[in-house]
Amino acid sequence: MHIDHAQSADARAVADIHVNAWRAAYASVLSAEYLASLSVDAREAMWRQCIAAGEPALLVAKHHGAVVGWLSFGASRGEGAPPSEGEVWALYVAPACWSTGAGRQLWLRARELMRDRGFTTCCLWVFPQNERAIRFYRAAGFVAAARPPQSFELGGRQLQEVRYVCRMDGAGSGDQAAPPQTVS
Repeated sequence: MHIDHAQSADARAVADIHVNAWRAAYASVLSAEYLASLSVDAREAMWRQCIAAGEPALLVAKHHGAVVGWLSFGASRGEGAPPSEGEVWALYVAPACWSTGAGRQLWLRARELMRDRGFTTCCLWVFPQNERAIRFYRAAGFVAAARPPQSFELGGRQLQEVRYVCRMDGAGSGDQAAPPQTVS
């Protein structure tokens, strides 16, 4: 497994994983109609712009040269978040590559880069129904934040996301045995 910063040539694979991972992971959360409406072409255009702008940072996991997963991160987008807090904006692995270690390798590299940028904590948001992702994040050292979930509407459904946080000093940050793989 090779982890590196995404290049423009990776945008199509990133978009394809983005759409297919959503369809696999969120089938019980979002409507089939909404999931079917997701466009690889639209996501590819979005990711090309992000890669060109460098925001958010986008890492890809490649196995034998093929992108099998990706992780985007940057400063926390939370209102009033301290400048020392980073955020995993998204983490997705191709469903055929779940439980291969790709997500863990992406997280470990992102954690290293976030530390280099001076972040001392990291947060992320996850659907409470996404038990696979929650197991992964807990194994990586994340804990549920002591704040209520945030609610929003997506695809005609009212949803909630739970905030998870992790210290970046290595204490409880996934240095233990490999956790099960997931998407977020």
